[in-house]
Parts: sequence; structure tokens; C-alpha cells
Amino acid sequence: MYSLYLYFLGLSLSNTSKALVIFREEKRSHVAVWNWIQRFGSCQIYKRKRVTAFIIDETVIQIGDHHFWLWICIEPVHGSVLGIYISEDRNMLVAENFIRSLVSKYGKHTIYTDGGTWYDQACDVIGLKHYLHSSIEKSLIERVNQYLKDRIESFDDYYPCRQEECNLFHVNN
Repeated sequence: MYSLYLYFLGLSLSNTSKALVIFREEKRSHVAVWNWIQRFGSCQIYKRKRVTAFIIDETVIQIGDHHFWLWICIEPVHGSVLGIYISEDRNMLVAENFIRSLVSKYGKHTIYTDGGTWYDQACDVIGLKHYLHSSIEKSLIERVNQYLKDRIESFDDYYPCRQEECNLFHVNN
């Protein structure tokens, strides 16, 4: 868990393995750290119990030669990431699916977005209030977007996907 903590703070795989030698006096390779990330990446380690609202945004990422949409939802008070979703398309159906997954985990809450038309339609179907976010909320979501985008694209540089019909399981992890 400590290695995951160090990695998600921003250390590279090799620097995380070096930090483990200093902390635990045990030598672990960067491959072992990578395996731990794959193993525990889909586990929910910490669940935010109190959610005030959803701030949702999407950004385009490149994985291999293909472009995908990275959908992110954060909680505005604590800035914690509530949900991440990767899709090939950006439309009302994908937005509705992502919002429904958030509602099933955290309940119904007000949604703040950047004003994409697909959000209005998705919120109308689900029955949620939808507002445009303020400049402070925009700054917060854009910082989270950029952080995750950089991590995914640098991961793809080191461990590129070479499968023809990839299901993006390794990227989701």
C-alpha cells in the first residue's frame, strides 16, 4: 500500500522501488510495483462517504494511435475523484451511462459541468439538476484532468498497448 501511495503521489516506478529500499530496507523491482498497481488498481481503497455535488468534465487522451475520451467526476469540497470512465465517443448516451454509475454509488446530487449539450440531455433523462461550474470549480477539474491525462499518456509511453482490438483493461487499471 505504501508503494501505491508513493506512486500516486507522482513518483516513477523505479523511484518508488528505490524509496521502498530506504523505507523498508527491502529491495523490490519496479516491475513488482507495476504488478501491485495492476492488482490493486481496480480495488476501491477509499470511498468518500459524504458527497455534496458532482463536478464532471471530459478530456481527450491518446493511447497508442487512438484517441479516447477520459470522463472524470470529482467532489467539489474535498477535491476527491469519485469516478473515472474511458470511452471512444463523447455523446449523451456515454454521459448518461457515466452519471448513472455515479448515482448508483453515491446517490443523486447536483451536477456541475462546462456546458456540453450532452450533459443537459443526460441530466434531464436521469432527473438531476445541472448547472455550469464557476471558475474555481473549472480550475479544480482541469488540474485533476491534466494530472490524470499526463499519468495515462506517460504510462502508455512506457507500456504501450500492442493489441489490435484492445479492451483498455490495462488503462482502466
